[in-house]
Amino acid sequence: MFALPDRWVWDFWLAEDAGEHHVFYLQAPRDLGDPELRHHHATIGHAVTREFREWRVLSDALHPGEQGAWDDLAVWTGSVLRHEGRWHMLYTGIHRAEQGLVQRIGLATSEDLLTWRRHGANPVLEADPRWYEQLPQGRWRDQSWRDPFLFRVPGEEEVHALITARSPEGPADGAGVIAHARSRDLVDWEVLPPITEPGDFAQVEVPQLSEVDGWSVVLFSCRTEDHSAERRERLGNSCRATGTFAFVGRSGSGVLRPSDRPVAAVPGETLYAGKLVPTDTDKYGFVAFREVSDHGFVGELTGPLPVEVTASGDVVVTAD
Repeated sequence: MFALPDRWVWDFWLAEDAGEHHVFYLQAPRDLGDPELRHHHATIGHAVTREFREWRVLSDALHPGEQGAWDDLAVWTGSVLRHEGRWHMLYTGIHRAEQGLVQRIGLATSEDLLTWRRHGANPVLEADPRWYEQLPQGRWRDQSWRDPFLFRVPGEEEVHALITARSPEGPADGAGVIAHARSRDLVDWEVLPPITEPGDFAQVEVPQLSEVDGWSVVLFSCRTEDHSAERRERLGNSCRATGTFAFVGRSGSGVLRPSDRPVAAVPGETLYAGKLVPTDTDKYGFVAFREVSDHGFVGELTGPLPVEVTASGDVVVTAD
C-alpha cells in the first residue's frame, strides 16, 4: 500500500518514464480532522515506484494558484501525457470566488516530470453547454467538469481527453456522462459529445480508458447515492454500491454498456477511483484509493490487486 503518515491520499494518475511509474495523487493534511474537508485543501503530490509496492515520495507537483486565479481554492484530479517532447498535465481547478462550485481544466507542462509550470492560456478546457450541464440549471450541487484522462488513438495526430461531466438531458439522477474532447496541442480543445449515454448514474468520476483483450474498458467510480432510480429499478438495490465500475464494449464498436457490479468487492472496504496498472507479468493489476474500512476513513492507495476480464468484457478483481 501507499500511505502517508500526515496526509490523506485519494485520486491518482500515472506516467511511465525510464522504467519507473510516476504517480501523481491528491493529498490533504490529516490534521484537518474531518476527511470531507480535504476537497477544498487538495494539492497534487508525486511519488515514483517500479512495481506499485515500494514508493519514493518526491516534491509536490502542483498547489493551488495565487489568490484570484481560477484555481486558487484547490487543484484536483488530472492526467499526464508526453507530447512533442514535453510532459503535459491536464488538471482540475476550482475558484474561491465561486465557492468551488464551478470546475474547469487547466494545463501544466514539464521537461522532467518534476517541475511543472502552468500554461498562460489557462483554463484551457471548459464545459460546452451544447452537450454538458452547467451550474445555472440548478439540477446538481456543482458544475461537473473534472478528472480529465488523456489518451491517443492509433493513427491520429490529436490527443483525446475523457472528462467527468453531466448531460442537460433526462432525469437529474441519471445525468452522469463521460465527456470527450480532442486537441492537437493540448491548449486549444474541441469539445465533443459524450461517449456514454445518460441514465444510470448521477455522476461518473475519474475515468480511465484501457484496451484489454479486445475490449474497450472505461473504469469510473460512483457512490451509493448516485445510482439512478431507473438503474435501481432495473437491477435492484443490490447494485447500489460505492466503488469502481466500468463501461465496456468491443474495441472499435463505439458502444459502451455500464457494469452491473463494482470491479472489486472487498469485504469491509470501499475501493474508489480505481485504475488498471501494468504489471511485470504483461497483465494488468488494479490499484485504488482505500476510502472507507470498518475503522472509518482510510486515505491511502492499495497495492496492485490481480484482475481478470470475463468473456463478456467485465473486469473483476480476483483476489485481495
